[in-house]
Amino acid sequence: MHTYIALLRGINVGGRNSLPMAELVETLQQLGYHAVRTYIQSGNAVFRSATPLDASHAEAIAEALAQAKGFRPEVLLLSRTQLAAALAAAPFPSEEGKALHLFFLVTPVAHADLARLDALKAASERYALDGQTFYLYAPDGIGRSKLASGLERTLGVATTARNWNTLQRIAALAEG
Repeated sequence: MHTYIALLRGINVGGRNSLPMAELVETLQQLGYHAVRTYIQSGNAVFRSATPLDASHAEAIAEALAQAKGFRPEVLLLSRTQLAAALAAAPFPSEEGKALHLFFLVTPVAHADLARLDALKAASERYALDGQTFYLYAPDGIGRSKLASGLERTLGVATTARNWNTLQRIAALAEG
């Protein structure tokens, strides 16, 4: 069995795109996935598959949710190994787990406009781009970060982000 993590973007935020986690579990089970578990209400699921998965499976999950719920969330799939590698590569201190965010990119960036990223960055922030993961250390809060709010537009790639603490808990679920 292969273990995967599904990160859904933009659900249960501000009363929009409501998706109870029990319904997410049911949808994933209907698609043939096993041992489905979720973490908090922001669309984090860990599950097992008898076969290796690719981006087409993320599309199938998004389509199944669109059929069931009437909205189509962006779904990003990571293997347990990919998540572990992204966590291990974190270039910034993780002691402040809510200050360190990992943005997972749906596709690689063709050309990152580092000058624009630097212009958006607050003096207290640090960032790094490593493959399809963007690391942002924002000690003053992600909600205040101009870099976080302008990241997708600057990179030209859809992302979904989770803080360090959340990802540690998801990784523990994936290992369990």
